[in-house]
Amino acid sequence: MRRLIFQEYVTLDGYAAGPDGGLEFFDKIAGQADDDNLALLESVDTMLLGAETYRLFVTFWPTEASADEVIAPKLNALHLVVVSTTLESAPWGPYEPGLVVRDIDAVRALKAEQDGKDIILWGSISLFHSLLQAGLVDEVQLRICPVLLGAGKSAFPSGNSPVDLELIEARPWAEGGVLVRYRPAN
Repeated sequence: MRRLIFQEYVTLDGYAAGPDGGLEFFDKIAGQADDDNLALLESVDTMLLGAETYRLFVTFWPTEASADEVIAPKLNALHLVVVSTTLESAPWGPYEPGLVVRDIDAVRALKAEQDGKDIILWGSISLFHSLLQAGLVDEVQLRICPVLLGAGKSAFPSGNSPVDLELIEARPWAEGGVLVRYRPAN
């Protein structure tokens, strides 16, 4: 079975975006995070996105604007799967278009495929919450940025059953950020 890895940049107080949706807080640690992502992408062949994150990503990653981004070639070469009940298609610039699936049962089937590497879920907070509650997330990677926002969009579900996690790794970065990796406890 393929593993599904959720990765998110978060502030120290757990926000994945500022009150206005801004993401500027993670610029400070982007360089070292890119180095880690290059290594991670060696074990990944599929990128899973929700519709909102897809709409954000498609305006940057498969365009000339991402040419200076070190992870762009590997990211753009991934097989793209978008979970959406509203999108009919998922074009990806000059690259192979993504596959649109309608529900988490399709994600369950994707994970069950014998051929393939790991699956990365970037952003897509609502989708992450659903997949976590369904027991489909194998690893939670947080790239903690050294900033407190006080308000914004939380990266974590609220109002659902608690999910116990086991620490896999915690590694500080020179820029003051921290990479933490967890797996759901069995």
